[in-house]
Amino acid sequence: MYHLLYLPTDWVQGQRYPVIVEYAGNKWRTSPGTVEGSNLGYGISGGKGVIWICMPFVDKDHQRNATTWWGDVAATVDYCKETVNRICADYGGDSSKVFIAGFSRGSIACNYIGLHDDEIASLWRGFICHSHYDGVKEWGYTGSDRNSAASRLRRLGNRPQFISHEKRVDETEQYLSSTAPAGNFTFQALSFSNHTDSWVLRDIPERTALRDWFDQVLSETK
Repeated sequence: MYHLLYLPTDWVQGQRYPVIVEYAGNKWRTSPGTVEGSNLGYGISGGKGVIWICMPFVDKDHQRNATTWWGDVAATVDYCKETVNRICADYGGDSSKVFIAGFSRGSIACNYIGLHDDEIASLWRGFICHSHYDGVKEWGYTGSDRNSAASRLRRLGNRPQFISHEKRVDETEQYLSSTAPAGNFTFQALSFSNHTDSWVLRDIPERTALRDWFDQVLSETK
């Protein structure tokens, strides 16, 4: 079981940096389902000024990273808490500027894992959820129902989420308008239908919107 740590090209020991914690999608034709297959953190930061962690879903029984769904949820949550704290302590991560991001399964994980309990929920400055969203659809695993998702969502408070989806994002927008009408949500539809996170590697208006949102959240007084 392992994660990947990317230190920005301008990293200097002793300085403090924002952190993006990213979760990958399920293994599928546009995603290997692995920490190595993630793109959002690099696309947002351009490799500079931000520490990027690609975090695993922990398959505790087989002692490996799970490429489909959650593995052991409690172990995945514990791994995340410990790793974020360690990297902030050892590599200059700013604990007040930690973001969680994910694609597909990872997008659902922003709430399903990232808001699992009060302790892990307290880590995040902002959330970046691309393609799918916790509670919009039932997937068959424990806790995918809307009541459970709404319970997790209550831990979000007024912290910002950037929510994007290929072609249309209105299904998530409608869900949140009834579930969390006072939430701090930014919605972004992608101009193409590909189910992928590689769009952040392109110089397109949607990436500019995401980068502007990220910079704005960082600039706000917490």
